Amino acid sequence: MNKLKKISPKDIIFMTIIIILSILFLFPFYWILTGAFKNQSATIQIPPQWFPKPATFQNFIDLAKSPLLKWTFNSFFISFCTMLLVCLTSTMGGYVLAKKRFPGRRIIFWLFIIAMALPKQAVLIPLFTILAKLNWINSYKALILPAVAWPFGVFLMKQFSQGIPGELLEAAKIDGCSEIRIFCNIVIPLVKPGIGALAIFTFISSWNDYFMQLILIRSKDMVTLPLGVALLQSEFTTNYGSIMAGATLASLPMIIIFIAFQKYFTQGIAMGAVKG
Repeated sequence: MNKLKKISPKDIIFMTIIIILSILFLFPFYWILTGAFKNQSATIQIPPQWFPKPATFQNFIDLAKSPLLKWTFNSFFISFCTMLLVCLTSTMGGYVLAKKRFPGRRIIFWLFIIAMALPKQAVLIPLFTILAKLNWINSYKALILPAVAWPFGVFLMKQFSQGIPGELLEAAKIDGCSEIRIFCNIVIPLVKPGIGALAIFTFISSWNDYFMQLILIRSKDMVTLPLGVALLQSEFTTNYGSIMAGATLASLPMIIIFIAFQKYFTQGIAMGAVKG
């Protein structure tokens, strides 16, 4: 009969810290979720009302009167296309930098590392100038294509591609496989955990990219969900219940994406930790 493992004081302290941190991280989401079902007076009540009494769906009804579906479509289309393109280009770039030998390979890799250290605001003016000359301002292209060359994505996929056995690639070449077939049938299945983790990071980053969307969007037809929720604020009065309802709906796609890719995400984090 297996003996139960004794719980040491160190384990109790560790679990207590984890529980406290989990509560602190989840509390903002709990506050937004409950606020979405409160009326205007309850959202600004002091002391705060911890549970909506009574609960109301009026905030969601008011939110439905806005172009909610258009905002959601814009955000989802931009984030989904960015996610697909980043995963494709980063996987290809990471594989080439990890497994191909060519002059300047190390220099290119270090350029990606340096680019990771640059804040987005540092490249905003030249990026805006280029997009303006291409006449891409206020278009999906302006919000999707600049994000495709994500240095972090290439760096992440390079780390995963280094674990691909070189003998397996050589055997595929001997069997007459082309580079495209090797990449699709061998490389992609072996780096799926990394692609899953990258997909989550990319989708969330693109979905929450309020700053670039605010700069590059000009018309109401292009407004995304984060911008739309911000537009609910008025100059004199602000319906905090509607804003919290919008924030709740804005968080749902990210939760769904995380749940869908959770298996690959956890595998990717574990593999990345083992590889150091």
